[in-house]
Amino acid sequence: MAENADNTQTQAKNWRADPRTNEELLHTALTQEDEELVWDAIGVLHLRGSPDTLEAARQLCASQDANDRRVGADILGQLGKEENKFHEESVTILLDLLEREQDPDVLNSAAVALGHRKDPRAIEPLIRLKNHPHEDVRFGVVLGFLTQEDERAINTLIELSTNSDSDVRDWATFGIGSMIETDTPAIRAALMARITDEDGDTRGEAIVGLARRHDERVVEPLLAELEAGWDGRLLLEAATEIADPRLYPVLARLQEEWDDDKDWPYSALKEAIAACRPRAEN
Repeated sequence: MAENADNTQTQAKNWRADPRTNEELLHTALTQEDEELVWDAIGVLHLRGSPDTLEAARQLCASQDANDRRVGADILGQLGKEENKFHEESVTILLDLLEREQDPDVLNSAAVALGHRKDPRAIEPLIRLKNHPHEDVRFGVVLGFLTQEDERAINTLIELSTNSDSDVRDWATFGIGSMIETDTPAIRAALMARITDEDGDTRGEAIVGLARRHDERVVEPLLAELEAGWDGRLLLEAATEIADPRLYPVLARLQEEWDDDKDWPYSALKEAIAACRPRAEN
């Protein structure tokens, strides 16, 4: 976590020092094929939050070219957000784009951008896209609802946690499991339904979500996954959250196998072992 925070601070520092003009940044965002370079340019524009960039994004969203509209939406999602600038203007443009757009990539960007804005006016328009035939649009709806505690958003994520696309299921399960504090029987039932999912990441997110809610039904499937040899980040996180001594023996065996490995998973394993250690051994 600390490393991620340091990386974010370094990135923001680099963006603030970027010497390119807004026009150069926009050109890069619109023409560069490397997505990392595109988002680097957009990140600088977000941080600067200038009125001329708002106007440029407005024009891009009205363009006949789908790539222009996609970039325009990507810019509006977090433009000036550090200082809470341009919220009303950005939401108005994005909602209008969402209503008239047909291109899946643009719809995805508009949905994600509205997710960053977290304006309640976007909830119903996003819900109308939950059954869109293209998985990228459904995925955008999921990202548009992450961290939102609104009942309508939560119910949509619950529904999308059963989606045919594994990425949609995975992130929807992550959304209801780890990104909100709401705890209801419906959420727990949705998470329980995913602990046998064919997709490993989806199973892991469901297990973490139940562990965060201290639902003891998760202990047996978590133990089974660990004993089967799956010891990834999600399972170790879940073990730390549920802190059940029944998990201690298999975690201790994993530590013996990893021995002096000092990378991140090993530190996460030690944290899980400390949480699950029987009290008599503390």
